[in-house]
Amino acid sequence: MEQKLTILFDLDGTLIDTAPDLMEAHNYVMKKFGYVEKKINDIKKLAGRGSKVMIHKSIQQIAESTGKVKMSSEKIENEMTKDFIDYYSQNICNKSRLNLGALEFLNWCKKKRLSMGICTNKKEHLSIDLLKKIKIYDYFEYVAGGNTFNYNKPDPRHLTDVVDILGGKIKKTIMIGDSETDSNAAKQAGITFILIEEGYTEKKTNQIHFDHAVKNFLGLEKIIEKYL
Repeated sequence: MEQKLTILFDLDGTLIDTAPDLMEAHNYVMKKFGYVEKKINDIKKLAGRGSKVMIHKSIQQIAESTGKVKMSSEKIENEMTKDFIDYYSQNICNKSRLNLGALEFLNWCKKKRLSMGICTNKKEHLSIDLLKKIKIYDYFEYVAGGNTFNYNKPDPRHLTDVVDILGGKIKKTIMIGDSETDSNAAKQAGITFILIEEGYTEKKTNQIHFDHAVKNFLGLEKIIEKYL
């Protein structure tokens, strides 16, 4: 019997446009601790490595752009991260929306009986809550958040462990993501990578390794069919 195809998805910026809600949580914390707030395009460049990295990078950028270094200890950044997660968890799906064509693509994959899993650096409980609230949780056989294992993307084990859990094979797996974090994990794992362009990253498309690049999920079935 031929091995079925496994598809792994990143979450933020790939399946779901979460930037508006991430921005609200980010700016709530920044304002509370006396930092400058950020705009939506800034948030898209900060997202992708988890909330703690987002807060740390944001503080660094503010210092570099203003020339004013506001003292920030690891303890304070941890407090900010906790407040971010607390606020975000209560406002996780106010403005977040599925990306163009995502629902249709998930339905197509389900019809084809493909295995689907989530590999995201968003915390596991937040990922599951968001998937449920946006009503696509049941499409996935497994959700691996940034704290599910002792490592996360760009560590390739974040992907390969999920493939193992799903009973898949590396050579019959495709990763769909929007950043170099996803790309690097897939490349190191030996997994085919499809890039959703203009995602949550500071990199341009030509700076990211990919096997295929698309604007959104519309018509993505044509690419996947080549691997069936």
